[in-house]
Parts: sequence; structure tokens; C-alpha cells
Amino acid sequence: MSVSPTAPSISAPAVSGPTQAELLDFARRTAADAALIASLPLDPEGRTWVRLEGPGGSEAWLIGWPPGTGTGWHDHADSVGAFVTAAGELKEYSLAARLPTDGWKTLELTEGVDRERQLSAGKGRSFGRHHVHEVLNESAEEHAISVHAYYPPLPRIRRYSRTGQVLRLEHVERPEDWQ
Repeated sequence: MSVSPTAPSISAPAVSGPTQAELLDFARRTAADAALIASLPLDPEGRTWVRLEGPGGSEAWLIGWPPGTGTGWHDHADSVGAFVTAAGELKEYSLAARLPTDGWKTLELTEGVDRERQLSAGKGRSFGRHHVHEVLNESAEEHAISVHAYYPPLPRIRRYSRTGQVLRLEHVERPEDWQ
């Protein structure tokens, strides 16, 4: 199965709740809270996180990123989301393609689907359901901190591996795996 680039689309939440814009606004306001950002314990080797109270029943997280760490390729299934870098800089690699939601293990991506964004402190983005991306702190010396929000609360995270233009579904995580 090949996946071709598509025009960006704006996805509405599956059920009534905060919009992508409202989640992004929450993440921006939270990222600007210097006392909260300074309160996150940072580990020199692994990511750290604290769960936050998100707007309208959303799930939110404050995440610390040591130098050289990242998420790997993943999506947030049926949740829409947003994140903002509060300190340092993050890089996001994403796919500008509509992927099938279920029933596949391997996809061959076509040329032109790759996107990348540098997100310095104060910068962020929102995204729709089934948005496949990876987020990295590429700094060799500095921690980064970010605020993330999702609605509805994450029902699952699908993890992928990528070799060239081939994307493989590797694992599906449920909330009990990360809470």
C-alpha cells in the first residue's frame, strides 16, 4: 500500500470538547508559566513528565527532554492535540499524508510527505487525529521542556519504525502503559 501526500486538513474532535485551537491556547499559556516550568524535575538521561489538568476534560502533560532524546515515530490515534516548547528547542518530523487508521502493518510512503519544524521556546503547533510524527531534542547540551494537551484523553498511542520510505506499525500502547 502506498500513501500519497494530501492537502492539510483540520480535524474536529470525535466528541464535543476542546478544539485544536483551544488546546494550543492552553499549551501556550501553560508554557508561559515560569514557576511551573521551573518546577519540573529534569533527569540527565531520560524524559520526565508531570500530568496536568487540561481544559474541558483533556489530557495534558509537562515533559522534560534531556539532550539527544526523542519520542520515535508515533501517533495519538483518535485524539487531536497541541504542544508548545516552553524552554530549549524541539524538532518535529511529521508526515503530510492521510494514513489508514487500522488494519495495516507496513506502508510505503511516497516522496514529498515529509515535513519538519523547529520549535523554539514559545513556539508550538496543533494537529488532528492520526497525526504521525516524532519529536526530538537535538541539542547536545541543553534540556528542552514542553507542554502537550490531547482530547479526548489518549485512548492509545501507536508506535512506528521507519526505514527510508517504509513505515511499520510496531506496537500499540494503552493508557495503563504510561500512567
